Parts: sequence; C-alpha cells; structure tokens
Amino acid sequence: MFIQTEPTPNPNTMKFLPGQDVSPDEPREFATPEAAEGSPLARDLFAVDGVMGVFFGADYVSVSKDATVDWVHIKPAILGAIMDGLTSGEPIIADGGEAEDTGPLEGLSKEIKEIIDTRVRPAVARDGGDIIFKGFDEATGVVALVMRGACAGCPSSTMTLKSGIENLLKHYVPEVREVVAVG
Repeated sequence: MFIQTEPTPNPNTMKFLPGQDVSPDEPREFATPEAAEGSPLARDLFAVDGVMGVFFGADYVSVSKDATVDWVHIKPAILGAIMDGLTSGEPIIADGGEAEDTGPLEGLSKEIKEIIDTRVRPAVARDGGDIIFKGFDEATGVVALVMRGACAGCPSSTMTLKSGIENLLKHYVPEVREVVAVG
C-alpha cells in the first residue's frame, strides 16, 4: 500500500491519502484519545507521541500534531499506523467519533446547509478539513459553523470563514449577515 501525503493550510495538520475509502458515508472527528476508543485506527494514531487530533474524510485521514513536534519525527509512525489499520481487517470505525447531527431543517437553514454541503465542504475536504452547519439565527442573521480536521485551529480559517464562506452565503442568501465558528 502506498500512502500519499499532502500538507494542508494548517501547518500542524497533514493529510494522508491511502488510495481507498476511509469514512465514505460520514466524516468523523476524534478530538481526544477517549473519543477514539471506538476506532482502532484512530486509537493507534493517538498512540503516536505528539498526535493531538484525527479526522477521517471519505478517502483520507487528517492528523493534527502538537506544534512543538516536527513532522519528520512522527510521520513514519503515522504512516505505519494508517497502513496497519487499513490492512488489518478490523473496522476503521466500530463506533464513536463526532458525526453530524443537525436534525430536520426547514426554510433558510435548509438552503444554507445545502449550499455548505455542495459548495463549501468539497472545497475544504481538499485541504483535509470539514465544515459542519450548526444553525442559523434568523433574528440576527448569524450562521454557526463547526470547523473540523485541518480547518480547526488553522491560521487561515478566519479568512476562509469571513472572506470565503460568509461572502458566498450572503450572495445566495441575503438574510445572512455573519458567519461564526462555534466549538
């Protein structure tokens, strides 16, 4: 198995492309070792010293590291864990991980979520991240989003939110006044 790697706009997150499906039905984020207990692969990645977060996209794994650790020191162990996890025959996700759950949406919230799902999420996935719609307050015009994977903690995420996503949503949904990231 050959696993390609790509840097992301976040210097503390790297994207690993194994050439096969990882989490095709729903992206999953594991922000802590405890959250990774339901995924043998995520658990093994957290066992690598310096790994601070794991994100499974459809066909990639994004790994975030502590800023004090250099990629050159942990990248071989991460590659080994991914290779072992994908060839072991064990499920990649047994349970756990943060799955999207916004419930049924109507009106402007449904329209905003559709724009995010079709225009924004594919673009940020190319950078190893994900953005999840959490809600729209019609009274204030504020859209709440959750940044995951490489997008969480990325120095460019504020610019992406304000210059990219906010402008896009304002164009298609004039009622949108602001886009904010929530935890």
